[in-house]
Amino acid sequence: QVQLVESGGGRVQAGESLSLSCAASGSSFTIDSMGWYRQTPGKQRELVATITRGGTNYADSVKGRFTISRDNYKNTVYLQMNSLKPEDTAVYYCNLQIVGPEVFNFWGQGTQVTVSS
Repeated sequence: QVQLVESGGGRVQAGESLSLSCAASGSSFTIDSMGWYRQTPGKQRELVATITRGGTNYADSVKGRFTISRDNYKNTVYLQMNSLKPEDTAVYYCNLQIVGPEVFNFWGQGTQVTVSS
């Protein structure tokens, strides 16, 4: 059973920084992708950033401010968020994807990030 444990959310002022981490356990398969998504009330969950062996991918809204990284030995993914804006306020979810005959997605429990102006 894959488990994702997130940490690092909180409340900050605009312009400040936060770092999120997500540790994965229980997977005996090769992890194809790890990443972060976010969701606000009444809206669909949206991609923030993903990282694969091929590289990284960012939403346009966070490019240049957020950095995703991964420790393959620890199966942990990080999200460094700088120059935070009030519109970054959301619940952030860690995602792990395994691609085989089917695509399997696993999600963390979510961590709240609140940015006040």
